[in-house]
Amino acid sequence: MSAPPSGGGAPIENRRQLIEYFAAGNKPRANWRMGTEHEKFGFHKSNLKPLAYDGPGGIRAMLDGMTRFGWEPVTEGNNTIALKRDSASVTLEPGGQFELSGAPLETLHETAAESQQHIDEVSQVAGEIGAAFIGLGFAPEWTREDMHWMPKGRYKIMGAYMPKKGKLGLDMMLRTCTVQTNLDFDSEADMVKKFRVSLALQPLATALFANSPFKEGKPAGFKSYRSHIWTDTDPDRCGMLPFVFEPGFGFERYADYMLDVPMYFVYRDGKYIDASGQSFRDFLKGKLPARPGELPTVNDWADHVTTAFPEVRLKRYLEMRGADSGPLPALNALPALWVGLLYDQSALDAAWDLVKDWTIAEHDFLRAETPKTGLATMFRGRSLTEWAREVVEIAHAGLRARKRLDAHGNDETTYLAPLDRAVASGLAPADELLAKWQGEWKGSFVPLFRDHAY
Repeated sequence: MSAPPSGGGAPIENRRQLIEYFAAGNKPRANWRMGTEHEKFGFHKSNLKPLAYDGPGGIRAMLDGMTRFGWEPVTEGNNTIALKRDSASVTLEPGGQFELSGAPLETLHETAAESQQHIDEVSQVAGEIGAAFIGLGFAPEWTREDMHWMPKGRYKIMGAYMPKKGKLGLDMMLRTCTVQTNLDFDSEADMVKKFRVSLALQPLATALFANSPFKEGKPAGFKSYRSHIWTDTDPDRCGMLPFVFEPGFGFERYADYMLDVPMYFVYRDGKYIDASGQSFRDFLKGKLPARPGELPTVNDWADHVTTAFPEVRLKRYLEMRGADSGPLPALNALPALWVGLLYDQSALDAAWDLVKDWTIAEHDFLRAETPKTGLATMFRGRSLTEWAREVVEIAHAGLRARKRLDAHGNDETTYLAPLDRAVASGLAPADELLAKWQGEWKGSFVPLFRDHAY
């Protein structure tokens, strides 16, 4: 959500360019990569409160401190709002959530090393300023008023628009953290199959990675409150996208969907121009109220594509968006699950066989129920734990077939270990946190911040 905007680019002269934007993502299998993104909450060790942007021990100090590791600042006005290093970036979510957008890498071993390096760098700088970071799907104690807005023009526009569309959009912006993985396709047909499989199974990933059972100091009534928040954020740009399962779905149909998603902004000369609620279709006609007489560029389209938040999102790759953030093993398990399912043809075929007859009503049921009941959700007479056991085994087979070994001879299945434990026990991270909070922690969150910080 927080990547620096594109700006500029070639003008859009016909609708075909919108479709070609997505088709340009087609890559031969030899060039497939994986990119992992993960967010984390920063807090002051002294009082367990969230970090502001300015002031001692704040987000600005974190960004400044990270430059010692070769990160280059990205500024907006007088503020550093992101960092770049090679093909990776560090960005800020609206409430100061610190996000690594990892480089496109060939193996899970590489992405695991990248995540470890990032956590090490963050922990070193944070320790020097009296801060620490933790991976959870939702802030367990903090209220909306406790959070501090980051100084980004995009977020000012979104923050004003969100309450017009749903009750929980500001909570999504300020109090949630996720882990995502971005994966390639080699053709439109390959994209369609991967989109359908991953969209159908996204609620299962939500259940496996559920890690947000608390809200404002007490149980939220959900295993993944983060996932529930998306159901009352903005119906124009969130959800399960039933049209993905319709005959004829492809790049053109997704472009039509994006044309119907209301705009947030236009980026010009380093500034965000409020276009919230306006139509990209009008922009194509030179009739956008925010920029009358002006036609969009390809980079305007690229920016607009980032303002839809479905459970799986198409850019020039596919983004898996259903999981809560978590500890480092979970940050590695999420790409392992999806690479295992989608990057081996036999595994992809097996996953498709599993979900191909699920109905739209069943997709909607899983999307609504899984945040509440997690792996205990009953579906077609079986618990999601049982379904997940089958899916994780398919992922194992897919990763074994890749035969990508580390220096010690381990293949990539090693990163599925947290999911192996979850399907064996029927317990996701949220279940374990709730048990500790109700038991040994005696209703305190101090042990959570102490024991689960990076």
